[in-house]
Amino acid sequence: MTAADSVPMVFVHGTRFSAGQWSVQLAALRDEFPVLAVDLPGHGERSAHPWSLDSATEIIASAVDSLDRGPALVVGHSLGGYASLEFARRRPEQLRGLVLAGASASTRGLWAAPYRWVARQVPRIPADRLARWNDRLLRRLYPPEVVEATIRAGYSFHTLPAAWDEVLGRFDAGAMRFVKAPVLILNGEKDAVFRSGERDFARAHPHARVELVPRAGHLANFDAPGAFTDAVRRFARQLPSVA
Repeated sequence: MTAADSVPMVFVHGTRFSAGQWSVQLAALRDEFPVLAVDLPGHGERSAHPWSLDSATEIIASAVDSLDRGPALVVGHSLGGYASLEFARRRPEQLRGLVLAGASASTRGLWAAPYRWVARQVPRIPADRLARWNDRLLRRLYPPEVVEATIRAGYSFHTLPAAWDEVLGRFDAGAMRFVKAPVLILNGEKDAVFRSGERDFARAHPHARVELVPRAGHLANFDAPGAFTDAVRRFARQLPSVA
């Protein structure tokens, strides 16, 4: 693949994180592809911006435009995966491919109940305490080069209730029918919750396939950054050329 026909990529982070979640992927891919990671509303440098899927969609769209290479491969994790599904529905002309990572579970029905409960509890815990817990957890589980960019950017717990309130009850496998580009459903092998609907999501799209990252959990791009990045790279290289 030459620089002229390389696939532009936009990476969309998960709950409470920021563009820093993708530091390893950006470093590994930028020599071959135009790459960019965004901060969703209420996160990272947009921490003061109110959350909405409308705004999230516009941020992803602006990132695709800023790369100035036509439709992009959008890689979304967890909350970012559901935001990317909404982007795919609203802006199909800007989508060349979609990677759903940790975002192939229905957010409807009984599945959503515990997440609604968690979202209600988060504001009751001081944000600095939650940040310390997250810092310790990430540093215990992962090497510095994988998580330091995430830790430096901080966390956006204040946005979690609004973000999940909008996402919960909204998405299931039926959302895949609005995706007009090829899809890679890329899940951690051990992510039992967020890969629970992966077969339904894959069956709902004519050009979707599932790939599992061995021994990885929900944060598959942290658990196995090399394997996760390689899967995205392979998928990008297989995408059809833009006419």
